[in-house]
Amino acid sequence: MVYAIRPYRDDDAECLHALALAAIRVVGAHGYDAEQIEAWAGRHSGPAMYRERAALGHTIFVATDGEDRPVAYAVLEPDGHLDRLYNHPGHTRQGLATRLLIEAETHARAHKIARLYTEASELARPAFERAGYSVLHRRDFTIGHGGNAVPIHNYAMEKLLD
Repeated sequence: MVYAIRPYRDDDAECLHALALAAIRVVGAHGYDAEQIEAWAGRHSGPAMYRERAALGHTIFVATDGEDRPVAYAVLEPDGHLDRLYNHPGHTRQGLATRLLIEAETHARAHKIARLYTEASELARPAFERAGYSVLHRRDFTIGHGGNAVPIHNYAMEKLLD
């Protein structure tokens, strides 16, 4: 499969939202239980979020397949916070996370951002580590879902740029 990385377009919003939910529910099952997955998925507000983020100056990098369909993406905020990195379950282990992280780093360097940081899931942590990010600490917290406080965790990570 031939993949490309391109900038976000507003017509990507629906697909990116569906892609994130598929990644959380399918890939997430390898590191989190069903209640955690549904709580995590419930935090995704819908396609409008992508349009809002783009309007706020967040850079969204989109990996596409040979027919220009989004299959992975990353959201980089102007301060260096990498907020999202999701891969469609049918396109994992193709190097897309690495390519998106390289793209985000290149963009950050060009915009004089000295530090990239994120909160990586249990499953995304290895991709960030391969890209040179360091774990600062594990973050244990709860997400309100279905009237419950659902315990979950991720990892605060950073990469200092030269």
